[in-house]
Amino acid sequence: MKLEKLPLRNVEGSREVETSGLRGGQRFASADRVAEEVPVAMEFNGISHAVMLATPCDLEDFALGFALSEVIIISPADLYSVEVIESEQGLTVRQEISTECFARLKQYRRNLAGRTGCGLCGTESLNQALRPVQRVDHDFHVDAAAIGHALQLIRAPQLLHQATGAVHAAAWCDAAGEISMLREDVGRHNALDKLIGALAGKGIATDKGFALVTSRASYEMVQKAATAGMSILVAISAPTALAIDMAINANMALVGFARERDIVVYAHPERIDFDT
Repeated sequence: MKLEKLPLRNVEGSREVETSGLRGGQRFASADRVAEEVPVAMEFNGISHAVMLATPCDLEDFALGFALSEVIIISPADLYSVEVIESEQGLTVRQEISTECFARLKQYRRNLAGRTGCGLCGTESLNQALRPVQRVDHDFHVDAAAIGHALQLIRAPQLLHQATGAVHAAAWCDAAGEISMLREDVGRHNALDKLIGALAGKGIATDKGFALVTSRASYEMVQKAATAGMSILVAISAPTALAIDMAINANMALVGFARERDIVVYAHPERIDFDT
């Protein structure tokens, strides 16, 4: 299905380019908007830790969400400050974290590159790659109809995707399926980190809602969601086998191939209430 684009306008995280080609067999030349993708370096207490290719917006949310989901910090209070520095090479996000958290980070420090792809690039050992998943300890469950409602709403707030057709979204939905927050990025992991950071920054609890992502559900998406205390992860595309295993161990419901009237539950179906 062809995506209908918004009229060209300055949507944050995009830029205008000139294009040409064929449309309906006829030559055309016109302007278009494309998603920006730049190297973003995460720096903690002056030490470079990770470099991702990401969309350069909501970087404060990204910084907090990444630090939390990677268990670099334990709570938002452990992150003292965030500063974004721009250079010709890309963006550096300088973060000051607590002494205790920084000492722990130095023991497990990794040099990553291209995290958007597989999520393991630069990892030094298998123990670092597949750290034990955090178990969700609350019993929240949701009606399948609420998931369908969220899927009906998910497109409208995706302004960057509507303008470019090139980014993923991660949304936080309440028990009724209303979307309270959404973040976008060229990387699905980055979009989820931005959402986690936005929720944590505003003090929004994750025990009474579910995450909806416009991507596949990889093991790392499950790991990040579980670390953030999310008990239900809904993906528009498929999960991987490892993601399913992790969701089972995390006490998390994992839903894939989500459409407005169709869902496939791969883990903990007791968290989804189906109409009888």
